[in-house]
Amino acid sequence: MLQQEDKKIKRRFNLRLYFRQQPVIFAVLTVLAIVFFLIVTGLSRMYQSQRQALGTRWFTRGVAELNAKNYLPAVTDFRAALLYSRDNYDYQLNLAEALIGEGHTGEASAYLLNLWDREPDNGLVNLELARIAANQGKTKEAIRYYHDAVYAAWPSDQDENRHQARLELIQLLLRIHAYTDAQSELIALSENVGDEPKREELIGELFVQAQDYEHALGAFRITLRTDRHNQAALAGAGNAAFQLQRYQLAERYLQEAVAENPKDTQSASLLKTTEMVLHLDPFQRQISASERSRRVMDAFDIAGQRLEKCPVQGTGVHPGGGVSSLNDEWNAMKPKITPRELRGNPELVDSAMDLVFRIERQSTLVCGTPSGEDLALTLIAKSREGT
Repeated sequence: MLQQEDKKIKRRFNLRLYFRQQPVIFAVLTVLAIVFFLIVTGLSRMYQSQRQALGTRWFTRGVAELNAKNYLPAVTDFRAALLYSRDNYDYQLNLAEALIGEGHTGEASAYLLNLWDREPDNGLVNLELARIAANQGKTKEAIRYYHDAVYAAWPSDQDENRHQARLELIQLLLRIHAYTDAQSELIALSENVGDEPKREELIGELFVQAQDYEHALGAFRITLRTDRHNQAALAGAGNAAFQLQRYQLAERYLQEAVAENPKDTQSASLLKTTEMVLHLDPFQRQISASERSRRVMDAFDIAGQRLEKCPVQGTGVHPGGGVSSLNDEWNAMKPKITPRELRGNPELVDSAMDLVFRIERQSTLVCGTPSGEDLALTLIAKSREGT
């Protein structure tokens, strides 16, 4: 009995000891688990940190190569960086730029489209996609991406980057002869450049290409406010004024342009034509009656010489019947074209010049674009059409 009682006491003691030790064991195990967790987390962080550092190192090398336009090494570096961070947006974007530089636009486009899906308002992504589409002749896509680039978010230099995107869009529109759209974009561009002479000069040249000579003249004048001897701006202003048929203004600008650069043959040729227009036009204000008569007689003789050089008949342009009828009209009117008759008969001035203009127009249709004084008379005729 005593042995059984001792066994019971020992069993109770062991149970009590076990229950007393259980919290301690649990606590120890918990501490060990925490320690192991911290060790694993630390190792994981070290591993990730090391991977990030390696990716950053390769990326930094790639950026340096890209800035130096060493595109092939840059591609290698960015690919290595992506091994450590496959979804890194900047790594993929810079790899796409390096691929474009290397000429691998197909692969670059794949990266860029993936990036566009993630951030459709990224300015650089839209700009690069626009350039690729433009080079591939996908005009509609290029215009859409360019527009998105103009109004997209840019991480830095937002105004400058938007300016560049709009400028490239304008150049594309000019290449496809979409002049109306180009003019609209140019007006928007000019509103955001302030009074920067060089940029205004470029905008003026683009307005000329877009055949918007009024805005072109305004842009060149802004340049000339701060750089009065800018030869390119003087030539541009002279050309724009010439196209607007403001020949006296054109003469002044072109004279200054040629004075600044005597080798500017285009401005010199334009100046010569301008001077002939001003010398031959009998409809200019503030000229004497005798001067007007002289100009009519000179124009009438020039038109007669044009008929001799361009003896084409039966064109059907004039209701009377071709160049032969114009020749008859010229011969019939010739005896009346004298200083006395012209001074006393203003209607004769109009009739004579009407015949001169019809001769020049028809001769142009039959024999091609005239030159010299015939060109000057054609331009005077054109300016009279708008009066």
